[in-house]
Amino acid sequence: QLQLVESGGGLVQPGGSLRLSCEVSGDAVEYYAIGWFRQAPGKEREGVSCIRSSSSDGTTYYADSVKGRFTISRDSAKNTVYLQMNSLKAEDTADYFCAGDWEVVPGQCQTYDYDHWGRGTRVTVSA
Repeated sequence: QLQLVESGGGLVQPGGSLRLSCEVSGDAVEYYAIGWFRQAPGKEREGVSCIRSSSSDGTTYYADSVKGRFTISRDSAKNTVYLQMNSLKAEDTADYFCAGDWEVVPGQCQTYDYDHWGRGTRVTVSA
């Protein structure tokens, strides 16, 4: 059973940076597509950034709202996927979740593609 644990959330000022970590256990992270999702109060969960498995093509996807500011990466030695978030804005405030699955449709980052979820970490961007 794949298990995912997020960490790295917190309070940051607008323009600041945070790095979220998604530590994976139960199998090797490179075999899975891993996605980062977020859910703001009163809103639906949305895809932020996803990375396909190394055995697929390892391609990445970013939501338009985070392109150029967020970077997803995978460290196979640490079995961890990171989300580096720069130039944070108030609208980035949300609970952030990572999720994994064997294979996902390329070119998208949709919640319904993922069966295994972490419990989330909260990011608050505020002055």
